[in-house]
Amino acid sequence: MTVTPTTDVHKDVHSDLHSEKGALRGEHSGRSRDPVIRVADIAWLEFDKPDLVRAEAFARAFGFGIALRDPQELHLRGTSAGSPCVIVRRGQRTRFAGLALRAADEVDVLRLADKTGAPVHRLPETIGGVAVALTDPSGMAVKVVAGTLELPEHPAQPPQILNSGPARPRINATVRPPRVPTRVQRLGHVVLQSTTYLKTLNWYLDTFGMIVSDFLFFPGQRARGPAMSFIRCDRGATPADHHTLALALGPANQYVHSAYEVSDLDALAAGGEYLRERGYFRSWGIGRHIQGSQLFDYWRDPDGFLVEHFADGDMFDNTLEPGWAPFTASGLAQWGPPATKDFLDASPRAARHQLTSMVTALRGDNEFDLNRLVGLLKVAIS
Repeated sequence: MTVTPTTDVHKDVHSDLHSEKGALRGEHSGRSRDPVIRVADIAWLEFDKPDLVRAEAFARAFGFGIALRDPQELHLRGTSAGSPCVIVRRGQRTRFAGLALRAADEVDVLRLADKTGAPVHRLPETIGGVAVALTDPSGMAVKVVAGTLELPEHPAQPPQILNSGPARPRINATVRPPRVPTRVQRLGHVVLQSTTYLKTLNWYLDTFGMIVSDFLFFPGQRARGPAMSFIRCDRGATPADHHTLALALGPANQYVHSAYEVSDLDALAAGGEYLRERGYFRSWGIGRHIQGSQLFDYWRDPDGFLVEHFADGDMFDNTLEPGWAPFTASGLAQWGPPATKDFLDASPRAARHQLTSMVTALRGDNEFDLNRLVGLLKVAIS
């Protein structure tokens, strides 16, 4: 683990920027001094599902394009050029199978293989390129890929022209966004939960050169360190998404949600109406987050996975230091409806699973102890 201690309270860095408060002396710096490589972006997510027909029906309604379809595999894409956003394989049971991160080039994949001892292997012809397969400290499968085939750009959904403030660019024209599937542009981020949060966080920073944009701590437990982090790629002076990966401490090692960018609020809202009219379940939305600032709308797919449409997210270069804030349900949004029990995984549907996970975690050798359980329970009511 490489942690660079801060030397002072970062008041000036955060004044009028993304966070009211920065780190205190000695708190986690949010970056590694000497990472193995620096990844450029997230590439795709992988899922196993028994019913690919049902998965495709939701995917089309959610706004994905189909890059590949065969009896055993489904590749979902956005309108942006690049890799598929999601690879769904036919499996006996429903599960999240891992994530792929994109290296800057193949040399970085070779360097990573040399440092970790993991072999380099070629990816299937439908994807192309090479990869190193790793496992994070939580047991999550993580591929690092380079040289993959690039899907051509598809027509994007144009944002609406707005008469905003003193500007009046829309003259003799109306706004009539149709209730059709919004067009997903790209995969933005994935959120994971870990029982070994700090160990797993440091692994991502030290291995992939990622940077923490914001830390959250359980109410009343700042002295015990952060309990969630929003992590971006380090592209130097080139801005990157506020978070490509978010990691939270919790009673189970699991997928929480993934997020897919759309063009604007109208596309997000009209696409949401299309989903609602077809009987799909909205988990939480519409609103605007605090950390990351993005407009959001969360949905459950038919297999129970939480997926997000987002627009207008923050972009940071590598100069900003992490913000620090309490982890509260009310602090997850600037405006919008209160966070739902379904989104917080506190609904009756999830109660038995959550109770089993908590009991197992408290008995295990990890970072989720009784004190942390109390902190997590405070999140939902604060």
